[in-house]
Amino acid sequence: MTARYMPLTARSDFAVLAALEEYGALSQADLGRRLGLDRNDVSGIVTRLQAGGHIDRRTDPANRRRNLVTINQAGMRYLEQIQINADKAQAELLSGLEADERRQLHALLAKILKAHKPEPA
Repeated sequence: MTARYMPLTARSDFAVLAALEEYGALSQADLGRRLGLDRNDVSGIVTRLQAGGHIDRRTDPANRRRNLVTINQAGMRYLEQIQINADKAQAELLSGLEADERRQLHALLAKILKAHKPEPA
């Protein structure tokens, strides 16, 4: 269902951009750990996002062997567009539920996520 609203690359872009928006500057390794992605996958996503002008990558002043990745204004706009498409997919998925059922599902999912929140990187 999600594929109708956004290509596969947009889904991985969304994960990386949302993590950068939430946590701020992160190394590629930290991004991978937070998202549960392989370092090669993160490298490819970051390279694609940088080529598209959606992120900035700079040398970490505390450790010159690693890069810090940050979302920029173009990336924020791209993230907003992806979010709109994700919201459309979610609305279609949940269309069979009443408003109270949607709220209940949201509360239950939030409870599950809170119980399994990943450790800070």
